[in-house]
Amino acid sequence: MSSNELPVISPPNERKHESNVQGVLLAAGMSSRFGERNKLIQSIDSGLIIRQAARTLLEANLSTTVIVGHDADRVRSALSDLPVEFHMNEKYETGQSASVEVGTHTARTKKADAIIIALGDMPNISVSSVQALIATYEKRSRSALASAYMGHRGNPVLFDRQHFDSLIEQQGDTGGRSILFETEDAALVETNDQGVLYDIDTPSDLSWWTRSYSKDIKRHHFRGPTREHD
Repeated sequence: MSSNELPVISPPNERKHESNVQGVLLAAGMSSRFGERNKLIQSIDSGLIIRQAARTLLEANLSTTVIVGHDADRVRSALSDLPVEFHMNEKYETGQSASVEVGTHTARTKKADAIIIALGDMPNISVSSVQALIATYEKRSRSALASAYMGHRGNPVLFDRQHFDSLIEQQGDTGGRSILFETEDAALVETNDQGVLYDIDTPSDLSWWTRSYSKDIKRHHFRGPTREHD
């Protein structure tokens, strides 16, 4: 199943009730496409990339766990003043799924109803996009959701606790993507936020950001280049 085959739904206007949704921010990767520098601790106009990603989850009122691995001390230092919890992924070289495993175990210990998995290299996701996932989960009773812009699948993603075992068993660099496509009630949540598609993988991505970002453009109005994040 491709992202085009997943139904696209609009989020409700407000949350139905308070559920225990835990945020997990993946920040353990080796930034191999970025060169010798760790992309997560590079500066953008609104601050360090990883700080912006973390603040989005916190501003959406999510208890947030940051999964560290490569360059863990520097990532911790960059977020030291934020109310986040850190967990180490000792197997970070094996791919994203190892970080998802650590984050899911953590959410389970916190008796989470669901988990939102976000990527540390996506600094322009609006708080409202995260809130849209939570509201849709609570009111639409779907167990697997991905953020979308104009029907294109992006990040972050949300999984109900019924998928925790499957998340823990994932291998390689796929994260929870296969679960999303194999779940009958999975859907894309239209966010009207192109930030859910835009990540920073290479120095040219960062250069584009530096050229295009303006201080007088609010984050939730910013529009990056259109592309679907795998």
